[in-house]
Amino acid sequence: MKILSAVVIATAMVPIMGSAAFAQVAPAASPVVALADGQMGPLAPPGPPGSLPENMRTEPLPASLTLQQALDEADARSPSIAAARSDVAAAEARLRQAGYRLNPELSVDIENFAGTGDYRGTDGLDATVMLNQRLDLGGRRPARIGVARSELAAQQLRLAISRADLARQVREQFARAVTARDKLRLAEESDARARELARIAGQLVEAGREPPLRALRARTAAARSAADLETARAEERASRSTLAALFGVITPPDAVAGDLTDLAPRSIDPEQSLDVRLAEVERLGAEAGLRQQQASARLDPAVGLGVRQFRATGDTALVAGLTMPIPVFDRNRGNIDAARSGIEAARSRRAAVIADVTVRTRNAIAAVEAAEARMRALQDAALPEALEALGLTQESYREGRSTLLELLDAQDTYTQAESALIDARLAYALATAELGRVAAQ
Repeated sequence: MKILSAVVIATAMVPIMGSAAFAQVAPAASPVVALADGQMGPLAPPGPPGSLPENMRTEPLPASLTLQQALDEADARSPSIAAARSDVAAAEARLRQAGYRLNPELSVDIENFAGTGDYRGTDGLDATVMLNQRLDLGGRRPARIGVARSELAAQQLRLAISRADLARQVREQFARAVTARDKLRLAEESDARARELARIAGQLVEAGREPPLRALRARTAAARSAADLETARAEERASRSTLAALFGVITPPDAVAGDLTDLAPRSIDPEQSLDVRLAEVERLGAEAGLRQQQASARLDPAVGLGVRQFRATGDTALVAGLTMPIPVFDRNRGNIDAARSGIEAARSRRAAVIADVTVRTRNAIAAVEAAEARMRALQDAALPEALEALGLTQESYREGRSTLLELLDAQDTYTQAESALIDARLAYALATAELGRVAAQ
């Protein structure tokens, strides 16, 4: 058999790169807080099954951890962030794939062999080699690219949301760790004062200046302070371990240092928050899906060109063909109707997200303002007055003008005021962390 010639059809493709367009922040009437600016990190390269991404940090945590270090460590170590980065890389790959044209198909037909008479064996064999190509008309390729680009934009926003969620969790737990550290310090100071007071009370009872009941009261207060100190130590260790768990680390840092918050006031439009932008991108993706389904319902012909060899005469000839589906039974109406319903659902979800974000923003602003007012009242008035009263009562007690019960009450009042201030700072940090999450862009 003679060697047949083939017709090769080559097509060129320009890579399509997708990007997400992010809206600018519009001014708002109420001052809120926003997260510090952050850039999307590089995508993790693929690795063998079961291995960690190369850009995930694995070395031990610093011995003393500040809030900014905690945020950096979380972003560099968190498995959830690594997974979100991989989802973005997958969406980018799907966008590249959507830009490719359909592959041509090679078909080989052999006729008139292994028969009878003149067609016995291969005496009458005719062979046809064809190259067929679907034309991919009707906007199919742009529709595929549009869906893939919307998916990439959504995955990029989901990565940003994962980072914002993790940052909120780190800020909240770091604030709890600092609060536990401060309460441990307060418990240590209270325990030292209670033990010293119990010692002095015992000496006064022996000298006959105080009744035995007062010494018993002082020893009871010292025992309670010792128990509170052990509880504070356990809570402080647990808070550092919980913070390290957010990074996927078992061994916690030895201590936390610095301030509880790192957020600065600025204005924001709730409609530009990450959650609303994701809902909008999902709505646009639903519209892109409708266009894809509509394009799939259009005619999609295929053309072919080939060569036929006639064994009987030794001649060759070109063969051309055209195939086209006939939309008699399946016109893709079900998928088109489903896509339209998906658009309506996406619009409804976007409206719900806008309402939710608006309410969360207002509630977070109110919580920040209330916590700040309480914190200032305790810091500027209650705590200084309690400290001054404690000092005066201690001096009066040493001079014999105040009783042991009055001194114990003054110490309790001061401890409660400082503990309330620590709790107010924690409430302020938690409120700003929530507001920072809602305001993240």
